[in-house]
Amino acid sequence: MCGIVGYIGTQAANNILLSGLEKLEYRGYDSAGIATIWEGNIHCVRAKGKLLNLRSKLEQVEHPAQVGIGHTRWATHGKPEEHNAHPHQDNALRVAVVQNGIVENYRELREYLKALGHEFRSETDTEVIPHLIAECLQHTPENPASPSHFFTAVQEAINKLKGAFAIAAICADYPDELIVIRQQAPLVIGFGQGEFFCASDTPAIVTHTRAVLPLENGEIARLTPLGVEVYNFAGHRLKKHPRTLNWNPIMVEKQGFKHFMLKEIYEQPGVVRACLEAYFPSVGDIPVSLNLPEEIYTDLAQIEIVACGTSWHAALVGKYLLEQLAEIPTQVQYASEFRYAPSPLTANTLTIGVTQSGETADTLAALGMEKERRQGKDDPYKGRFLGITNRPESSLGQMIPNIINTHGGIEIGVAATKTFVAQLMAFYGLALDLGYRSGKISATRLTEIITGLRQLPSEIEAILETQEKYIEQLVHDFTETKDFIFVGRGINFPIALEGALKLKEISYIHAEGYPAGEMKHGPIALLDNKVPVVAIAMPGNVYEKVISNAQEAKARDSRLIGITSVKDDEATEIFNDLIPVSDVEEILSPILTVIPLQLLAYHIAARRGLDVDQPRNLAKSVTVE
Repeated sequence: MCGIVGYIGTQAANNILLSGLEKLEYRGYDSAGIATIWEGNIHCVRAKGKLLNLRSKLEQVEHPAQVGIGHTRWATHGKPEEHNAHPHQDNALRVAVVQNGIVENYRELREYLKALGHEFRSETDTEVIPHLIAECLQHTPENPASPSHFFTAVQEAINKLKGAFAIAAICADYPDELIVIRQQAPLVIGFGQGEFFCASDTPAIVTHTRAVLPLENGEIARLTPLGVEVYNFAGHRLKKHPRTLNWNPIMVEKQGFKHFMLKEIYEQPGVVRACLEAYFPSVGDIPVSLNLPEEIYTDLAQIEIVACGTSWHAALVGKYLLEQLAEIPTQVQYASEFRYAPSPLTANTLTIGVTQSGETADTLAALGMEKERRQGKDDPYKGRFLGITNRPESSLGQMIPNIINTHGGIEIGVAATKTFVAQLMAFYGLALDLGYRSGKISATRLTEIITGLRQLPSEIEAILETQEKYIEQLVHDFTETKDFIFVGRGINFPIALEGALKLKEISYIHAEGYPAGEMKHGPIALLDNKVPVVAIAMPGNVYEKVISNAQEAKARDSRLIGITSVKDDEATEIFNDLIPVSDVEEILSPILTVIPLQLLAYHIAARRGLDVDQPRNLAKSVTVE
């Protein structure tokens, strides 16, 4: 989950590296560091904690180095102390390396290198890499066919590593080279005018260039002032072509909001409009357009979805839509569990991977395993796979040929908001597409639902306009609360789970989501006047049941907060606090009911003085198991 950045060109590297790390800090903020080459030596500056600590140290450093690497860390091996911070160097301080990922065989390599006289200064797995490169530089013969001896040494070293990693390396003896490697961890190269960049994610370089080349697994690239060369691990040069991102620098700025999370909550009407435009064209005879091949639909009998975290909650809403609208049996699995206990193989099954970043390690591994399991089976559509992601250029997009782009745009806040709503929209599109094609949804019913979806952006805007100030005042009563319960039923049960997750992620308050009907089967024992209950009670076939369950909680002295329709006249008599949303059909309600829960979590965390965008122990993209 760490963030790495690299630069080689004509500008001062320190400022570019630091700026890139600021855009990547959502990937980890336990420590940070920068290494540059100047006057024949590597200058390495590291600091524990957030990036501002590194910035303070760098204010005392003045040199115009034009090549360097940087890192912001989410700790895996070794505590978040300065001596464990990246970059790491060899004993002679001639090689510096940053890494995102895990070297699984680092203990074996560490003992091997110790026996050769290498001394280690940290507890991290990464530190074996610069020592290994230094050893290869010293003892590996120069290869006339290789672009440089440094490249040969790096190539030799990485072929000894096991694990999932992205690496950037520099060497004081080769000041005009930056070597980058990708093996099952994201890494993208940026192309400028006489300068080149690398980073774990595109926000780090989008202010400098929109021409990018995502590396694929098993690729190593050599960046010099003259250009970029890409090779496989065997040393064979590859022909690669950059692509242009449809992003602009202003997308990664706060634009006047106090936090990125609040900005991204307010961007949700625009995200829903973008999805509507992409999935439901207003002209022509095609009501739903996902640009998927016909083989996705043919004789489809079952769907299995793998996802993690917020994406798993979106998948649960997707399951409801796919089963109720398209009438296709659907299973939702935690990707981390599916990897080790997969479902029995069945024919005519569509496997869907959902990941905002397209880089979630467990989801990618689950999909890779499933693709391998289906090789050679009798299912005529054994390659029936679909990805739902906000980043089509990601590893998921390279692994899965069929992608639904969720059109969420760059999301900086670690807690997913607009990308969750975008994933819901993708599932609406898929369920309606499958249902209409199979005849399970009539043209009239399809038009009704799409018409309802088209009203949602303005209805989200109404919630933001009328309810945010009220929620901001409401949370004054909850800054010392230690426990929250969220309940919902049917399509809004996953929204209760998502509301609880948001509160846990950014406020550090213990919160749990339950199906409302399950409260009396055990969780009701938790309730008293210190445990507020948030109930999602939208008009529909489970409304009366949710109200009944909510009253059971109120009878145990819990403060009851209701998310319900603005037209619910009885709600004021039932709930202690009421956050109304527009009166919509129940099947469309999740996109509205989640908005107040996002605002509730945000304002509680902000009121408690916590770092909303970078909550402790979390990273935006989980790229290790």
